[in-house]
Amino acid sequence: MGRLTVELIPRTLFFSNVRTLLPKKYWNIIRKDSYDKAENKCEICGDNGKNQGYRHNVECHEIWDYNEEKKVQKLLGLISLCPKCHQVKHFGRTSAIGKQAEAFKHMENVNNWNHKDCVDHLKVAMSEWMERSKYQWFIDLSYLNEKYEIPKKLINEAEKKRK
Repeated sequence: MGRLTVELIPRTLFFSNVRTLLPKKYWNIIRKDSYDKAENKCEICGDNGKNQGYRHNVECHEIWDYNEEKKVQKLLGLISLCPKCHQVKHFGRTSAIGKQAEAFKHMENVNNWNHKDCVDHLKVAMSEWMERSKYQWFIDLSYLNEKYEIPKKLINEAEKKRK
């Protein structure tokens, strides 16, 4: 498998992410820490958004694990990505804004894949997305308390927004 993969969020979890669930003050602390640790470079391809024609270098992306049995989406970490790698990760949104061809090209280049490799990878990601989208998921943000000492009360409130 390549290092740049599509990660489709189940439909039932749309708009439920760290940025939307926490107060802006905490999101800013978290994302800026991610940018600093990555030295404002993409942790997948090594490029940055300014080299790609964007006004910013990187964007903070959440790394999730899905417990299929318990229907829990658990935050495992954060990574800084250039806009092009982030567009690949969120291919559904990227397609909706008409940038799928650009995203495919970037995935081909980063992974040294041909177009068929990308299509095959996307088919698997779509199949997984369709299955996961059938269910309501609970969200586990405990990582934020462990890593950033965000108050448990605030995390519990954010998790309840998803229930």
